[in-house]
Amino acid sequence: MDTTPVPLYQAKAEFFRMLGHPVRIRVLELLQAGPMPVRDLLAAIEIEPSSLSQQLAVLRRSGIVTATRGGSTVVYALAGGDVGDLMRAARRILTELLAGRQDLLAELTDTPAADTRTTETPAPATAARA
Repeated sequence: MDTTPVPLYQAKAEFFRMLGHPVRIRVLELLQAGPMPVRDLLAAIEIEPSSLSQQLAVLRRSGIVTATRGGSTVVYALAGGDVGDLMRAARRILTELLAGRQDLLAELTDTPAADTRTTETPAPATAARA
């Protein structure tokens, strides 16, 4: 077995790759409000149970969520508060990025169309037929 330490940048890349699925992100967003049973996650996300199970297993193996069983109910929770902080930071970053794009779009739509004019000579008008 290879015991060579993984560089931090590589570990971070693997961590972000693990987050790189929309269902996993949605689960983490939902769990910010507190622990949730699988049935509630299924209702909120509206995907096949097997697909959700697969994505929950990835999150569980990574240690980012925990699962506790009570009878036939499995309840998932965030493993720590840092995960919620990360999700909030991602929202702030995306908000800033999208706001920047909205500013650019507004600037483009408010700018006079002077840069769209051409220097070509207009074609002569055709005579109206009687």
